[in-house]
Amino acid sequence: MKKLRKEEISQEVFDLYDDYAHNKLERRQFIEKLSLYAIGGITVPSLLSFIMPDYLSNLQIAVDDPRLYSEYIHYPSPKGGGEIKGLLSYEKDTEAKLPGIVVVHENRGLNPYIEDVGRRAAVEGFISLAPDALTPLGGYPGNDDDGRKMQRERDRNEMLEDFIAAFNYLRTHEKCNGQVGVVGFCFGGWISNMMAVRLPDLKAAVPYYGGQPSAEDTAAIQTALLIHYAELDNRVNEGWPAYEAALKENNIDYTTHFYPGVNHGFHNNSTPRYDEAAATLSWERTIAFFKDKLK
Repeated sequence: MKKLRKEEISQEVFDLYDDYAHNKLERRQFIEKLSLYAIGGITVPSLLSFIMPDYLSNLQIAVDDPRLYSEYIHYPSPKGGGEIKGLLSYEKDTEAKLPGIVVVHENRGLNPYIEDVGRRAAVEGFISLAPDALTPLGGYPGNDDDGRKMQRERDRNEMLEDFIAAFNYLRTHEKCNGQVGVVGFCFGGWISNMMAVRLPDLKAAVPYYGGQPSAEDTAAIQTALLIHYAELDNRVNEGWPAYEAALKENNIDYTTHFYPGVNHGFHNNSTPRYDEAAATLSWERTIAFFKDKLK
């Protein structure tokens, strides 16, 4: 099978994948539309292999990194019933209490990429908690297609309550200094925005390409925001002007960055939408922001 390069693939293929990943296309429709771009020696299987995520080959921090304590924990779910599973991570060789970060997944549950982000935060000196909102349905199923189907079965406001419960769990953890922020991606970006709306004690929120709150909800925000958007992400970006106007009207502490020439999901290094320069810069900004706000 021909190994494809990013520059060989048209923007329309990335847009198709975005529609598929956000439940606007069924898999059969996605493959049918993808076949239109299987030309010049590029086959549908090679396109699928190129565009779909490869998680385990792209971990930045090993699952068993010896620097870290990284174990699954459970905490009560206020809406989902029972408990929520989450990956708790922090550096072993520290006696100090650490600032906390809740890491919120995309629309497919706690996959290896989001677990890796939790570990990335831990090696930067934070205690992180990456919950799995699919826990009441059995947890992340091991692939994103089924994960997306499962997540559609849950009400997003009930999932928001589960992530708010994660904030409360982390804030009172014996290793945490009580100063907690949140970072989230896509669906997790919306959750991050809404946690800022709901939690006056949340010290910092970093939504990556996330849906925006209403103007009425925005007025309640007391949290400092660092907002990341992808220039080519028209679907999410169309909500930004109204959000920006509400943030300004209510004198909210916010900083926004648009990363030129990149797609939704640019931070996720397991797919070809990944942009190394934008992902690296945005993460450096995120860590610096948390270090400043979670003192």
